[in-house]
Amino acid sequence: MKISILGLGYVGAVSLGCLARDGHDVVGADIDEAKVRLIKEGKTPIIEEGMAELMESVSKSGKVTVTMDAVEAVLNTDLSFICVGTPSAPNGGQDLTAIKRISQQLAEAIKLKSDYHVFIIRSTISPGTVENIIWPIIESGSNKKVGKDFGLGFQPEFLREGSSIKDYDNPPFTVVGTDSDRSSDLVREVFKHLPCEFITCSIKTAEMLKYCCNVFHALKATFSNEIGRISQSLGVDSHEVMQLVCKDKSLNISSAYMRPGFAFGGSCLPKDLRALMKLAKDNDISTPMLEHVLPSNRLHIDHTISLIKSKGKKSLGLIGLSFKSGTDDLRESPLVDLAEHFIGKGYDIKIYDPEVNIARLTGANKRYIEESIPHISSLMKESCREVIEESDIIVVGLNDIELIKELKNIVKADHYVIDLVNIADKDEIKADYQGICW
Repeated sequence: MKISILGLGYVGAVSLGCLARDGHDVVGADIDEAKVRLIKEGKTPIIEEGMAELMESVSKSGKVTVTMDAVEAVLNTDLSFICVGTPSAPNGGQDLTAIKRISQQLAEAIKLKSDYHVFIIRSTISPGTVENIIWPIIESGSNKKVGKDFGLGFQPEFLREGSSIKDYDNPPFTVVGTDSDRSSDLVREVFKHLPCEFITCSIKTAEMLKYCCNVFHALKATFSNEIGRISQSLGVDSHEVMQLVCKDKSLNISSAYMRPGFAFGGSCLPKDLRALMKLAKDNDISTPMLEHVLPSNRLHIDHTISLIKSKGKKSLGLIGLSFKSGTDDLRESPLVDLAEHFIGKGYDIKIYDPEVNIARLTGANKRYIEESIPHISSLMKESCREVIEESDIIVVGLNDIELIKELKNIVKADHYVIDLVNIADKDEIKADYQGICW
């Protein structure tokens, strides 16, 4: 395939070398004369293991040409990967100067071109940048339309400095968000040989994925370091601790706890977080990230409270009371927090949880309810139907198949349904529906 790489920084240079190595005819373009000259001479513009040999090899193969003219590069290829820089602006946002400039050049090029061309952005950009900034610039500057005259999309890259060639050849997956199947199919042809799944999604999802992955890496590094400082103060081998943490592939290193939903609760997580923070404080260890986990969790509850209040109704039905579906454990349940808040605000509250029988509660659960909502028994109803039919706002806190089925059959158009569990087949809900964070 004839492919152009616009922007020959880290991602662009690695992509150029690997694509040419894989047999594609690649045109590289950059406004930096030094980078263009180095690649023309068969040298690498970045210092990276294997890059010197790779650039020398692809230069000799005749598969690479370079230019300082982005328009020329587009006119001589079928697919373009845009890899220009998006550095931080003084306010912490992105400096989109380069991406806007290259978008104008893409418009100029596609205006001169009769063949269908696909532009894939690989620069890290905020969700909505392709559709709200790049897309309009190209269309207005070329008088052509996305999906008809050219394709547009975003493909996040996962290249780590120091191992970029290895990462290019062994990605965790290949993800592309595009305007159409026509565009994604062309990208698929380029990467179909890689030993991973090829996934298509919306452009905004692909843009957000890149941020999510990078921030998650930062989060993991910070978590490990804070655990390390606490461990050190206690005379514990932090490397041994984290090695054992990572051996748990069922919960720790897995998709568990990685689904957006309601706040966490229960008898373990809040209690143990507080205990660890006390240990850190007693040993004069500052752990800013861990210290903000519980406040962040509380903000999620506050967000739900605000969402319920915004509906302007005072009749509230809670489906679920325990901190987790399938249990009767009410200790530090965020659903109990919701009930307690709205009782205090004068709301008419009705609650149904098939696992919670007030008469059978004992021990810590019994004490917790007596201290939080001593008159809860008067709020509990015998059926889900009763709660739904007698409430204007329905908060779904249990992910039970039969209860969800009953909910869908009973709710009406004038009901408000607030989903805390990510109900399947949401389009079947005949009410005003809103997810807690989706």
